[in-house]
Amino acid sequence: MFSGIIEEFATVVAIKKDRENIDFTLTCSFVDELKIDQSVAHNGVCLTVVSIEDGRYVVTAMKETLLRSNLGLLKVGDKVNVERSMMMNGRLDGHIVQGHVDQTATCTKKEDADGSTYFTFEYPENREMARHGYFTVDKGSVTVNGVSLTVCQPTACSFQVAIIPYTMEHTNFQDIEVGTVVNLEFDIIGKYIARLQELA
Repeated sequence: MFSGIIEEFATVVAIKKDRENIDFTLTCSFVDELKIDQSVAHNGVCLTVVSIEDGRYVVTAMKETLLRSNLGLLKVGDKVNVERSMMMNGRLDGHIVQGHVDQTATCTKKEDADGSTYFTFEYPENREMARHGYFTVDKGSVTVNGVSLTVCQPTACSFQVAIIPYTMEHTNFQDIEVGTVVNLEFDIIGKYIARLQELA
């Protein structure tokens, strides 16, 4: 489980395809603190550390993960938002994030807000998915590339978020432009409520 508070971004240093899977080799400041089998969120996707060597670590993304996320679009040199799993004795500064990306969205607008930046993201409208809790609500939470954010101006297939300078500087939001594909994880609370309504 994660909180959506990004620790830093890791850099992709190698990519290797293994049948339907892809092995990503990355480097970041806390590599020496990682352990094999540890869970780390990469752009919001929970992946297991499978190897650590020479200041680098390796994680594997399987086919299902690649189909639902933007990890298959990564290239060597790309920045990836990383967060280690939440410690249960700490504060929940973001919101409850599982690290299970639901789908991708595309940035359709980027606007300066006199210090901060507004980003608008769109995804395919799907009423069936919405019935299962895959939607956003005004002032609710959403995870974009692993970052816990507050939703503004939601529609059936889009929403806006405001990024403060600190977040811009410390996450890969600094590389997001119109046309960039990002990972979305919708709020788990909305999914449970939707499921309860189905069973009522």
